Amino acid sequence: MHIAPKSPTEITRAHRMFEVALLLKGLNGIVELVGGTLALFVPLRTVNQLVLWLTASEIENDPNDWLANTLINAAEKLSMGTKEYASFYLLAHGAVKVFLVYSLWREKMWAFPVGLSLIGALVCYSIYRFTHTHAVSLLVFAAIDLIIMWFIWREYLVRRQPTIGNSPA
Repeated sequence: MHIAPKSPTEITRAHRMFEVALLLKGLNGIVELVGGTLALFVPLRTVNQLVLWLTASEIENDPNDWLANTLINAAEKLSMGTKEYASFYLLAHGAVKVFLVYSLWREKMWAFPVGLSLIGALVCYSIYRFTHTHAVSLLVFAAIDLIIMWFIWREYLVRRQPTIGNSPA
């Protein structure tokens, strides 16, 4: 499949959108690294206390507040195994994202298909997890990843096109 841009303006706009998508993915990776590190070192008791503190005013105003009660319930059910899994997942996921974003930003051609493959695998895993948890957020993140994959794919195709001066005779 060959996507031929119509004008230099279209190339510039598409490239800027690619860069914005990369920036957002990189920031997301950094947030995951920070979150994974916090999850690793913050004790479960502290998590429970923080959730209770954050939801106290909501519960005081409305004891049946769905979000506040859901957060409190989730914090109370957190186990050490879940905490360790979440920490490992966030650290690994964040590290992969930051590495891929760095490599794509540096225009390493191998990073485009690798990035597409890894993000595609994460989309598949998110959809798989959705079938078990029914957490709509997983579908939202998968949709965002699909959009980012489209930007990566488009940028990869543009970069694979021979430049006018370098085309074979």
